[in-house]
Amino acid sequence: MSREWTTDELIASWMLVDGDWPLVGNKSGVTRLGFALLLRFFELEARFPRGPEEFAWVVVAYVADQVKVAPEEFDGYDWAGRSVKYHREQIRTEFGFREFTRGDEDKVAAWLAEEVCPVELREEQLRQAVLVRCRAERLEPPGRMERIVGSARASFERRFCEATLSRLDGGCLVALEDLVAEDAPLLPGGRTLWGELKADPGQASLETLLREIDKLAAVRALGLPGGLFADASEKLVAAWRARAARAYPSDLRAMPGSVRVTLLAALCRLRATEITDALVDLLITLRRSAPPVNELCPDSSRARRLVGR
Repeated sequence: MSREWTTDELIASWMLVDGDWPLVGNKSGVTRLGFALLLRFFELEARFPRGPEEFAWVVVAYVADQVKVAPEEFDGYDWAGRSVKYHREQIRTEFGFREFTRGDEDKVAAWLAEEVCPVELREEQLRQAVLVRCRAERLEPPGRMERIVGSARASFERRFCEATLSRLDGGCLVALEDLVAEDAPLLPGGRTLWGELKADPGQASLETLLREIDKLAAVRALGLPGGLFADASEKLVAAWRARAARAYPSDLRAMPGSVRVTLLAALCRLRATEITDALVDLLITLRRSAPPVNELCPDSSRARRLVGR
């Protein structure tokens, strides 16, 4: 709720209209002021305020002037008593809303997991999506918003991981698990593929070129299917790739298998693209700064074949 209000905004949002007065008129004192503020707040936000801190003083003063009650009396409004519960019932009835139930919680969480979580990762945006859904279905928003968002995220993550695993054959699964195994196989040079995947190419040189060629070949040898993440948003796959990149092998080994494999697959899929781009840049740089690469390095044709695939 805004803390700054112009005169025009106060009139547009907080002026009591004809339909409000029959509800406000039979109340007096702080009850009258508190009800009027809840009424206008609910029409604006489709929810009830959590407490007096959600009202700017200028708003309280503006509504207080209309209902002929001193604005200071609002400090005495009881936010936990019988009156506020009755006020909420009246306001829900007036706007055709009803209280949120456990059945609604399951329904909204399922909708959020199915429709919103695949394309939106930020918690605040997920919360806003729930509020919009509640307004559309004329539901008072839930008090346990965190539980709904958490449940939806967990449900979506489970389905996303299951879908990823279903597209990987046995050999690919083993190869991905080997990336972070305690006895992970070593690449030429004595480093694991996991270590190489998280390392930057470094300064442009023939040595760097050959190392990136070997890295790309090793990633492609994992056998990730081409359409592994075809129905997932780029933002989602990038988020899982970033999550994997931040983890240590021991962290990944401690995770559930489906989550671990999905994280590794996302990292390898995007790193393959990034390594390919880096190889293109390396080839361009080397061709500009030295004699033709094929005269210096007999493996340059291998680089072109890998990049072109």
